[in-house]
Amino acid sequence: MRYVILLRGVNVGGVAVKMAELRELLVERGYADVTTVLASGNALVTSDASGREVKADIEAALRERFGYDAWVHVLTTDALRAIVEAYPFERGRDGWHDYVLFVLEPRVADELLATELDPAHESAAAGDGVVYWTVPKGDTLDSVLGKAIGKAAYKPHLTSRNVNTLERLLR
Repeated sequence: MRYVILLRGVNVGGVAVKMAELRELLVERGYADVTTVLASGNALVTSDASGREVKADIEAALRERFGYDAWVHVLTTDALRAIVEAYPFERGRDGWHDYVLFVLEPRVADELLATELDPAHESAAAGDGVVYWTVPKGDTLDSVLGKAIGKAAYKPHLTSRNVNTLERLLR
């Protein structure tokens, strides 16, 4: 099975994981066809293990090697393709970012979707295990949803990626 691995919170906030080191770790763990994409904690691997097993193995290996509370999201390339294709907002608007928030716990997605947003400034919509989000460039961290996803309580449950990054993972 071909899996997409999305690391949460690396190369920000003092957690530094070089992609060459990540690749080396994944190869050491027995994953095949290992590729890293960009410097923000994205990898592709091939494995006969289940997604749940891959997640547990990689989180444990990252904690041991790099000494931080590692949380990863693991999904198949087919699942990622379906998520990207289902993006509900107009893509590529000038001055806007298009994001997907990968959420491990439905309660967290529900809480994020219950956040009151000004649709002229940002919009969010539910997806399959994700929350889709669009926000003006430069306002990502200061927007209502941007502030909500930064809460420490959500740290183990979600990670975000720009849709352009996700498309690069599917090439």
